[in-house]
Amino acid sequence: MSGIEAAAGTRGSILEAARRRLLVDGHRGLSTRKVADAAGVPLSQLHYYFGSKQGLLLALLEEENRRRVERQTLMYASDQPLWARYEQACDFLEDDLDSGFVRVLQEMIAEGWSNEQIAEAVRALLSSWYDLLTEVVTEAETRFGPLGPFTPREMATLIGNIFMGSEALILLGFDRDVLPIRTALRRIGVVIRQYEEAAS
Repeated sequence: MSGIEAAAGTRGSILEAARRRLLVDGHRGLSTRKVADAAGVPLSQLHYYFGSKQGLLLALLEEENRRRVERQTLMYASDQPLWARYEQACDFLEDDLDSGFVRVLQEMIAEGWSNEQIAEAVRALLSSWYDLLTEVVTEAETRFGPLGPFTPREMATLIGNIFMGSEALILLGFDRDVLPIRTALRRIGVVIRQYEEAAS
């Protein structure tokens, strides 16, 4: 194994350990020592690769986000109907809740409220999602005509915010009988299907 491969392996092990510990400890309780122990590396290695707890968390969020944006980009580029792609996005939400990505993202959003450096990084990452959604809505507008009074960017903002707000409420533990968040999200797909079929 080359030095580059070993470094990538160590860095990846630390990021995976950080993700696991963040799910257990939350942002406030997370310590670099616990992460290093979980990764099986000296604490000095963690500081070498990431500099600080904040650097580690930002790297973790960036890596997790990159994977998911690539996944969504491939999915939205398919030739499936828009409603089917939306339903796939709802399936992805379940995967992201199970993997802990949503928790990591929401933890970093909350930290960004009082830490401008983290806020700036999170805004940059989230912008990639809104840019992707804007492209999808623009495609829909080209195929089916205007989306009422909304510009593609406005519609992308609404859709993105529906998911972001839903994620936060799910993490808060709202019971499905109190707030039917998941079924409400799925029903938007029904509306999109009706719109597509009526416009065809």
